[in-house]
Amino acid sequence: MTLQESAPAKVNLTLKVLGKRSDGFHQLISLVAFASVGDVLELVPAGEISLRVEGPFASGLGEHNLVLAAANALLERCPGRRAGAFALDKQLPIAAGLGGGSADAAAALRLMARATPESVPGEIITAAARQLGADVPVCLGSQACVMRGRGEQLSHVPALPVLPAVLVNPGVVLATQQVYAALDAPALQDAHDGEADVPASFGSADELAAYIQESGNDLEATAIELAPVIAEVRAALHACAGCRLAQMSGSGPTCFGIFASADEARTAAQIISRTHPRWWAVATQLG
Repeated sequence: MTLQESAPAKVNLTLKVLGKRSDGFHQLISLVAFASVGDVLELVPAGEISLRVEGPFASGLGEHNLVLAAANALLERCPGRRAGAFALDKQLPIAAGLGGGSADAAAALRLMARATPESVPGEIITAAARQLGADVPVCLGSQACVMRGRGEQLSHVPALPVLPAVLVNPGVVLATQQVYAALDAPALQDAHDGEADVPASFGSADELAAYIQESGNDLEATAIELAPVIAEVRAALHACAGCRLAQMSGSGPTCFGIFASADEARTAAQIISRTHPRWWAVATQLG
């Protein structure tokens, strides 16, 4: 029996850095959505843990990855769980600001929870996710959320209006730690400052797009200093017909463009792929 889970790309529609905490981490608030594109993870629940990776970005994945880390983290808490042979179809770029590794880890936890009839308490799965990284808990549910703290504090929001979009990655690696290290953020004064900035719901795609554009991404300027090609990606998206806004996701370097229609998003992805063949560009939906 082969079990399968999708691992959709996580997109930070907005990202506000409230300040640098005394522990060295940054306090943030971010509205997160998930794309209709992502990796695919399969599990044959038999034998010892193994992982086979294929797909266009398989070669960029090192030996130490979050799929195996997730399996081991859950086995530590639930020794009787069934692991087995994992197969990852790696469709998302590596270190792209799309939470690909975290989404893969979350998919591994979901697969192992399904692999044997006995249920796993939700708090055990959540604890394992938190051990693996700040983005893994939000990827467990793969639903629109507001992330606070380091990203571990999650507030679910009502279903977002669906946004036709294009994701573009220029093929450069930009580590999250590198961007935060270069960010000249002030010391955190009030951990609650800015929490009221996210509306409780969005009545239309126009309202959501306006909020995204107004809120922006506080990491974008720093990321562009480290990888100037990000500005070129934004400009290429802006130049496409129907583009309502273009912005960086997370710590970059992937950018997303919001489009007026799915047809315009598909056309834009085709144009960018043709004019920039070294870039990864895909039409999708965010929600």
